[in-house]
Amino acid sequence: MPKIESGPKTINTGIKLDETLHARLKALGAAKDRTPHWLMKAAIESYVEREEAYEREKREDMDRWQRYKLTGHAIPNEAVSAWLDSWGSQNERPCPTK
Repeated sequence: MPKIESGPKTINTGIKLDETLHARLKALGAAKDRTPHWLMKAAIESYVEREEAYEREKREDMDRWQRYKLTGHAIPNEAVSAWLDSWGSQNERPCPTK
């Protein structure tokens, strides 16, 4: 008999909602022809993805800050502004490095 592949293992998690939010969720689900479960899962996935991206960016910012503290190397704002102002022109400048 062939092995049946299944998706990732799922875990049931309970969430307590007040009556008003629960009613709003049910009404939205009906309007979108989705179950409240589907809406909650989509909302949680969206939130987790957004927060993971924020944490990645925060780590990258801290890495840049530490690198700056060690090297003192930075690109002056004037150089970046001039570069950005040149975008789309016939005299587009290269990305500044110093």
